[in-house]
Amino acid sequence: MMNPLASQLNDRLKTDSPYVYDMLSTLGREIYFPKEGILSQSAEAGSHAKKYNATIGIATENGGPMHLAVIQDTLSAYNPKDLYPYAPPAGKPELRKVWRDKMLAENPSLSGKSFGNPIVTNALTHGLSIVADLLVDEGDAVIYPDKNWENYELTFGIRRHAKIINYPLFTEDMKFNSEGLRDALLSVQAGGKAVVVLNFPNNPTGYTPGEKEGNEIVAAVKEAAEAGINVVVVTDDAYFGLFFEHSLQESLFGRLADLHPRVLAVKVDGATKEEYVWGFRVGFITYAGSPEATSVLEQKTMGIIRATISSASHPSQTFVLQALKSEDFHPQKEEKFAVMKGRANKVKALLDSGKYGDVWEYYPFNSGYFMCLKLKTVDAEALRQRLLHEYGVGTIALGDHDLRIAFSCIAEENLEEIFDLIHQAVLDLQQG
Repeated sequence: MMNPLASQLNDRLKTDSPYVYDMLSTLGREIYFPKEGILSQSAEAGSHAKKYNATIGIATENGGPMHLAVIQDTLSAYNPKDLYPYAPPAGKPELRKVWRDKMLAENPSLSGKSFGNPIVTNALTHGLSIVADLLVDEGDAVIYPDKNWENYELTFGIRRHAKIINYPLFTEDMKFNSEGLRDALLSVQAGGKAVVVLNFPNNPTGYTPGEKEGNEIVAAVKEAAEAGINVVVVTDDAYFGLFFEHSLQESLFGRLADLHPRVLAVKVDGATKEEYVWGFRVGFITYAGSPEATSVLEQKTMGIIRATISSASHPSQTFVLQALKSEDFHPQKEEKFAVMKGRANKVKALLDSGKYGDVWEYYPFNSGYFMCLKLKTVDAEALRQRLLHEYGVGTIALGDHDLRIAFSCIAEENLEEIFDLIHQAVLDLQQG
């Protein structure tokens, strides 16, 4: 028996955006945010219980949240009320507003588009997991390229038993393979559903498409929608903003936001990598669509959050909010961006110098944290082992021929040495 609150949400979505309703998983249809439970009663008490409020599951003392001095002494710049109580399930309201303003400022293509208020997640992985729970059923097609973050397999394939469809990321001339994406989309029959994951800058290659390729991606999604396929497009914008060369400088979320009634655009992003706070675990999930549709999706998202983690870390949200509001935020980000761009440019200069002969090619990279070598003469895993055990150098082997190097964590002055060592290890293996 479906809960009446879930039914009400479903009816609202069916009336307003029937294709989006059709995209919901079984869990997505059944989930709701409790309106009459402990949280709502506590909220009501917060407004009206002027004498004593005995509702909420925290301890208080001296008019504020109870806390230990051994913790507060190291966090004395912050008010205890911004650290110790539970954050709301959707996140701190001010943080959500500031992040939405930041999205608009950095993505002019969102101007005039209808999209919801970002909901705070426990970083990017949690946001993708919410997408999977809300929108993916067993056997649903989930489409992403052959060069991808391995966690997609766990999130969509293992947890939700999706049918994973891969296509080659690059064409023969090393551009984004929009034709491959189009073919994968159109392999889903009319009346079916496809979930497309777009991750730019790409992990593992550090690649972001150019303007022409961006238009082709949007056109492929629109063609599928016009063919009667419901398309969920998830922009995994983990490395957003780290664009070092000529490429798209915005998320495709803006162009996808009002593309077609059969297209649901979802943006998953966060402070994790953009603001260099990996361990804080602060991410966001944002839905495009009519105010009614986004309201329903946000209620269901809050239901999933309530049922899994209850709410994200309050201190982390407070730290990120304070940073975003600081006048030092933008100059400090520019400073770190320049360091990252310097490392990327140095890697490219080394690889283009000719000093390493023809033992490898490299996949295009222009953004993000990583680049990938395409090895011509040796096995990637054998090279990884040789580097690790003979030279003390850690790299990631992907498949038979690809080696991922994170230039994000190597100082610019050390990059030449690391590529010299990789080259030497290749020569070692060639010589047996």
